[in-house]
Amino acid sequence: MVRLFLTFAILCGLYNEAYGKSSIDIDMKLKALNKPALKTIKSEDGDIIDCVDIYKQHAFDHPALRNHKIQMKPSVVFGTTKTTIPNNGTSKPITSQIWSKSGTCPKGTVPVRRVSREDIMRASSPSHFGRKTPRRYDFLDNALKHKGNFNITAERIRQPRPKDRSEAILIAIGYNYLGAQSDINVWNPPGVQFNDYSSSQIWLLAGLSDKFETIEAGWVVNPHVFGDSRTRLFTYWTKDSYATTGCTNLLCSGFVQTTTRFALGAAVEPVSTPSSEQYHITVSMYLDPNTLNWWLTCGDNVIGYWPGNLFTYLKHSATAVQWGGEVYSTNVRKKPHTKTTMGSGRWPSYLYGEACFHTNVRIKDYSLQIKYPPYLSEYSDEYDCYSTKLNRETYRAEPVFFFGGPGQNRFCP
Repeated sequence: MVRLFLTFAILCGLYNEAYGKSSIDIDMKLKALNKPALKTIKSEDGDIIDCVDIYKQHAFDHPALRNHKIQMKPSVVFGTTKTTIPNNGTSKPITSQIWSKSGTCPKGTVPVRRVSREDIMRASSPSHFGRKTPRRYDFLDNALKHKGNFNITAERIRQPRPKDRSEAILIAIGYNYLGAQSDINVWNPPGVQFNDYSSSQIWLLAGLSDKFETIEAGWVVNPHVFGDSRTRLFTYWTKDSYATTGCTNLLCSGFVQTTTRFALGAAVEPVSTPSSEQYHITVSMYLDPNTLNWWLTCGDNVIGYWPGNLFTYLKHSATAVQWGGEVYSTNVRKKPHTKTTMGSGRWPSYLYGEACFHTNVRIKDYSLQIKYPPYLSEYSDEYDCYSTKLNRETYRAEPVFFFGGPGQNRFCP
């Protein structure tokens, strides 16, 4: 009996020590993320938005940004060469977020979605909160050798695919890209499983297969990070293949926010519905040649930037651009496959009004001209689960890249 009591006491002590350490780590994370607010806005969707002094935002906790002088606006603009979509209908731009109905942040502050203790507790550890798992992009090693003639489909099929990601993408490879843009059709994909996420986004990549850098932006449904299934504006960055650096939105130091109008991680609405109104966000990411900062804009709103000194390979240009969607799940390439959908949840062959799309796809290179990419490839990791279709109604029409799918189905059991 005495031995049993001692064993029980030791186990309780170990549990309390571990729980206490975890609780302290969570407290430290909350303190780092939730900076003192000059104003607080309670959104009708349940989010709390803190208006934080622009000079005291979390970005400047990054060691590389301790003496960083904030750039309030880009010295250049991405510009635009948009067209409408003849014979295909025209989607409407989203120009605000739900929280902005409840108030505005004053000049000199930035709106930051408040993180809760419950948010962090859903992560495997506070240090992994808001972070993707490591992966490789094997095509990057050969991309620069082949430039625009590179066959991404053949290359990717030969290489091992990530065990927990599935992408359906349009990709441009091999040039010195200084920016990328598209109108991303906004949906709320049904059936996103609690531990999965589903995104529609743009990626800019540079580096090597096992040590690449990326900046990303678009919309995502990520119940594990946000605790619900709303469609939310998101960004991401990493300088080491998602291994130890970078994160979603402002959940680590790095991205410098300058806007008072948009909050990263806040919900986006309205969303598109089948055979009805279609909505989009116009996402642009581009390099400021005078400061080497990578700027992010959403429509006419300048959101902020990734400082150039966060990166090595991306400091001067990107070598690949991807447009499309990504599903994260531990049940991709397995049976049973995840039921998490991508895009609208419908096949690209359903086209406008039913399938999710990117349109007005553009790049900027060293010519400083905004152009439709001269060489593009389509690729899907699991074509029976999520697929792609680059469609052009007429030879004069703007190409539209449709992507997505239902995940688990009779072809993808």
